[in-house]
Amino acid sequence: MKKIFIYVLISCLFFDVYSQRRKNNKNVDPTTTKEEKISLSALKLRNIGPAFLSGRISDIAIHPKNDNVWYVATGSSGVWKTENSGTTWKPIFDRESTYSTGCVSIDPNDNSIIWIGTGENVGGRHVAFGDGVFKSTNGGKSWKNMGLKNSEHISKIIVHPNNSDVVWVASQGPLWSSGGERGLYKTADGGKNWKKVLGGGEWTGVTEVIIDPRNPNRLYAATWQRHRTVAALMGGGPESGLHRSIDGGETWEKLKTGLPKSNIGKIGFAISPQNPDVLYAALELERLKGGVYRSSDRGSSWTKMSNTVSGGTGPHYYQELYASPHKFDRLYLMNVRILTSEDGGKTFTQLKEADKHSDNHSITFRDDDPNYLLVGTDAGIYESFDLANTWKYHKNLPITQFYKVAVNNAYPFYHIFGGTQDNGSAGGPSRTDEREGIRNANWYKILGADGHQTATDPVYNEIVYGEFQQGVLHRVDLNTGETVLIQPQPREGENYERFNWDAPILVSPHKPERLYFASQRVWRSENRGDSWEPISGDLTRNEERIDLEIMGKRQSWDNAWDVGAMSNYNTITSISESPLQEGVLYAGTDDGHIQVTTNGGTTWKKIPVTSLGLPSRSFVNDIKADLHDVNTVYVSLDNHKEGDYSPYLFKSTDMGNTWTSISNNIPDRTLIWRLVQDHVSKDLLFIATERGIYVSLNGGTKWQKLPGSPTISFRDITIQKRENDLVGASFGRGFFVLDDYSVLREMSNERLSQEGALFSTRDALGYVPKSVTGNTGADYYFAKNPDFGAIFTYHLSKSYPTMKEKRVKLEKELTKKGQSIPKINWDAIDAEGKDEGTKIWIVIKDENGNIINKVKGPNRKGLSRVAWNLRQSNSRPINPDNIRTGGGGRGGWFNFGPMTMPGTYTATLNKEYDGTLTTLDGPINFNVTHLQRGVLEGMSFEEYRVHSENIISTQNMIAKASNLLNESIKSVKAMRLALSRSKIENNELSKALYDLDNELSNINTRINGNSAKSEIGERNNPTVNSYVGNAMRGLSTTYGPTGQNKQSLEIADSMLNKIYVEIQQAASKIPELKVELEKIGAPYIIGMK
Repeated sequence: MKKIFIYVLISCLFFDVYSQRRKNNKNVDPTTTKEEKISLSALKLRNIGPAFLSGRISDIAIHPKNDNVWYVATGSSGVWKTENSGTTWKPIFDRESTYSTGCVSIDPNDNSIIWIGTGENVGGRHVAFGDGVFKSTNGGKSWKNMGLKNSEHISKIIVHPNNSDVVWVASQGPLWSSGGERGLYKTADGGKNWKKVLGGGEWTGVTEVIIDPRNPNRLYAATWQRHRTVAALMGGGPESGLHRSIDGGETWEKLKTGLPKSNIGKIGFAISPQNPDVLYAALELERLKGGVYRSSDRGSSWTKMSNTVSGGTGPHYYQELYASPHKFDRLYLMNVRILTSEDGGKTFTQLKEADKHSDNHSITFRDDDPNYLLVGTDAGIYESFDLANTWKYHKNLPITQFYKVAVNNAYPFYHIFGGTQDNGSAGGPSRTDEREGIRNANWYKILGADGHQTATDPVYNEIVYGEFQQGVLHRVDLNTGETVLIQPQPREGENYERFNWDAPILVSPHKPERLYFASQRVWRSENRGDSWEPISGDLTRNEERIDLEIMGKRQSWDNAWDVGAMSNYNTITSISESPLQEGVLYAGTDDGHIQVTTNGGTTWKKIPVTSLGLPSRSFVNDIKADLHDVNTVYVSLDNHKEGDYSPYLFKSTDMGNTWTSISNNIPDRTLIWRLVQDHVSKDLLFIATERGIYVSLNGGTKWQKLPGSPTISFRDITIQKRENDLVGASFGRGFFVLDDYSVLREMSNERLSQEGALFSTRDALGYVPKSVTGNTGADYYFAKNPDFGAIFTYHLSKSYPTMKEKRVKLEKELTKKGQSIPKINWDAIDAEGKDEGTKIWIVIKDENGNIINKVKGPNRKGLSRVAWNLRQSNSRPINPDNIRTGGGGRGGWFNFGPMTMPGTYTATLNKEYDGTLTTLDGPINFNVTHLQRGVLEGMSFEEYRVHSENIISTQNMIAKASNLLNESIKSVKAMRLALSRSKIENNELSKALYDLDNELSNINTRINGNSAKSEIGERNNPTVNSYVGNAMRGLSTTYGPTGQNKQSLEIADSMLNKIYVEIQQAASKIPELKVELEKIGAPYIIGMK
């Protein structure tokens, strides 16, 4: 009964949008609706990069009137803009409905109008889908979707050179399914309406469109028939070809003379800027063959120039063709390495690409510089100023595409590892002890090629497992950098192992030296990969993939097949072992099967995904054994490679015999990639999806999106248990961390209904952040560290508006209704100026109950987080004339109190109103631990404490002496002025005041130094303040006060004691002189006692 009650309470926390999602807009994210009842705004994901690997570029457009302004379309990272040639970047597409972009065009008539085609035009296994055409009329500040939402992959947009309302869009259309909005589309009203003017059948789109610069009515287009499945890619067909229009695209003629009659694949198409009658076409033909063709009569006839075709990953991944604007017949063919021709395609050589990444997708030229090249690759942007002799790499674009993520237990800061699309595998710290944050230099490569799943050793933080594509598994020793190949090999006489492109690896939760790996069968190692034994037979369908239907039917071998650089088919994609019972293992496949064994692999039970109510070949993305119940298992599936973008997430409580869907209110078109379960609270779940990370507090009944990330795909997530951190691998923005999510375990209806609830926090690490970077410049990339110190999370069930905020809100509401606002109330307006509002404080105390500090926090409704910097409150004397700056106005560590000593502390949540402090919640307990990083052993914490107290005592004495001195100086100057205005001469009094003024001035110089010297930078002799400043430096490090610091304080005290006596003696003369002034009738001096 108690469990049911808790379940109902937590369920009430979420707004049920399931039925509305079915009835209304299926693309609406329910976590953004106004009815949302749980505030997660304080739990923001923190992006940590890195940027040193960057990511795939689709297209680059340079502003025609300002070469420093670039718009960059990326494969899976949205759109970026720079206004200083890449010194700094700004993402300008983060809140749109898709993150995948294929092309960018600047309106030649109005350069503030930018067009974006979403969904990149490659045929890769990992590409995302777009959401149509977007338009900005303000240089990318805001966007509007202009339609063609079912295009999914757009390759090119051309704006009419004389009419901004006329635009052509080349849509390649869906990759995984037939139909959709594919072909060439034209608008005559700026995108309000679209007309399809060219297209073939259900598998054929337009991959390229070009315009004759002399005549905008003359257009050329290339169609491409293609289809990808999980099993294979058919990269061509009879409907691929070249087309010409002479009426602005209204009618088209297919160009045939001199072109191959066989099936054609992807086509690169270009027009000569020097002689637009000359056209060039790079054709993919059957079985990865191809050729480059040239026409000198506007496409009426063609001549084959060579057999050149893009290779590597396959023509589907490159094949863009560019004609140089600076030299006739110079061509650039995008490829693994760019191929260039100086003779119109007869011969090609590889472009010089030393110190440059491979896999090229776009090239952009500048009209004013024939030696300039701007190239987009799988690793970001490269720039050449000497026609490819040397290259500049832009290392500040954090758009890395990570497939998977793993974390180790390194202390004090754990490291994060992951495999990337075409940029190898890398690792780096979750945070650093550096003030600036996490630098590119903090990261390191561990493997090359395409990186995929990584795993870490729970015993040795320096051992990491990583792999190339298709299961080339390595064990990496971070100490030596050596990579040991440990991929399982088939036995004599066996067929080759079918490893998935991203083969799954698992470190057993029962034995750290036990590994599991999978091809079409599951393998086990008992010695960290030195040797392997298969523990299953083939757990897949084991089919001949060429015999499977593609483009709706079985295809001939004589076709544009391309399976060389894609995943094997009939492979295992995910494995999991129950942490509660050794030998309970699950495996999921890419062809629609779930397998389970309860005896370590001796026997396996096959569960077809049709038993879950899904299509028979649905892809198993992830399978996870429950951490708390041996019979419970979760499976994440998707069928997007058959054109189905629904989210599929299921739970079984009987080892897979029966299943229940728990995707519930996850929006449509939100593929689910991974699930992780909290190791403490069984109902706290997280999922990585195509559109962010979601959390459920009630076992998947309802889901809510975590804030802090742009529209981006997360392909994997994991939990660092020591820190209670959630770590996500995004496919386009690097890694994200949700620091200390443990607050979610304590969220209940009862806690959230309190006026204020303060949640538990993790222990805080004390150290002094350092700086090691030196000079950087604005192009130097830093990712943020979490806030330093102890982090407190609290929830307020209501806001606390001020009197003015209440009045303004009421006036706005009445004005909106067309009603008059109340008459002016002068007393109320006056009271607004005195109203301090309600303040929220976190009060920190030591274990003896002494208040150490108070941290002010937001007073708004919902969840908030504040950080305490582990300093005691500032005990420096307060100057009433300078309250805002805390009395001295000095910045940096001078403005903080001493560092907090290690120990146990408490925190309470309080509100202050009208001077009264009320406790809302707490106390909570937490520890402060200092990192001992120094080579030399520092002073004891007791010595630090004593020195700190001695400085405070000296500062108080300085303030007391300075105040007496300053008041005396002001009084004497006022008395001299009063004497000068008296009607009676008194030379004796005048001389006495003059001498006293000089005496006080000399004392002031001994405390603060000679002002004339200071004014020009000349050094003063040591003063009381300079000695105290040196003494204070002993509080700025964890080493603590040195003997020199202590000696400086002793000298300061000695000087101060003597000076204070002199000040008192000088000040004692003032009352007698004041009496003499009064006797001669001098003017009254205000404020002088």
